[in-house]
Amino acid sequence: MSSRQSSDLANLSGLSGRVAMVTGASTGIGRGTCQELSRRGCRLVVVARRAELLAELAAELADITEVVTVPADLGRPPLAAEAVRAAAARVNHIDILVNSAGGSRPLPVDASDQEWDESFAINFHAGRRLTQLLLPAMRQRGFGRIINITGSSEAASMNAASPAKAAVHAWSKALSREVAADGITVNSIAPGRIHSEQIDHRLHPDSSARQAFIDANIPVGYFGEPSDVGHLVAFLSSELGRYITGEVIHVDGGMRRFAF
Repeated sequence: MSSRQSSDLANLSGLSGRVAMVTGASTGIGRGTCQELSRRGCRLVVVARRAELLAELAAELADITEVVTVPADLGRPPLAAEAVRAAAARVNHIDILVNSAGGSRPLPVDASDQEWDESFAINFHAGRRLTQLLLPAMRQRGFGRIINITGSSEAASMNAASPAKAAVHAWSKALSREVAADGITVNSIAPGRIHSEQIDHRLHPDSSARQAFIDANIPVGYFGEPSDVGHLVAFLSSELGRYITGEVIHVDGGMRRFAF
């Protein structure tokens, strides 16, 4: 990246001083998104289950921006909502919500209702609840950015996360139409293979098998970095992204095979 490109990215219009809440912030895409937003002047409220990793992130970014940590399990709605309300009160308001919490849930075809419900709880309902919690204040201020980190809805095998993410896409599209006149955009980002704890250690732990997957599926020839998603989150959060809403944008190195 040239110095000019770096400068352009660092000065995205309207981000300095904005407050962003990022869930799933302790690792992977969530953490990378926090790093990119902080470099562009955003204050942060970071949410995840592992308090020690949130503390490490806050220490890393302490010289750049204010970081409020919220150790919370979004699968426990009443407790999570209480923690989020308290954090939002500390920073006065939230301008940007990045729903990045979630995870793959491979299941057999005869999986129980409990297993399916757990996947929808974290991959769909957690982000929906947070959005509904923060949306009234965004509408009152006439500005908001809601960005959902989802994933592929092209089923390669039985995985309870795929229909949950597809539900996010449909819900986001409908919500975008409801709140557009209030200065709020709602978009989804569908990442492909991005280096993370889940991808590198669980899904593709073997380096030779990983390369074989890349050769067969990813035209650019490599897995992406969390910052590849973070750059797009920053753009959509800025004034430059004001006319983009209701979209599902793929960040996958060309892995998606459909043209529409």
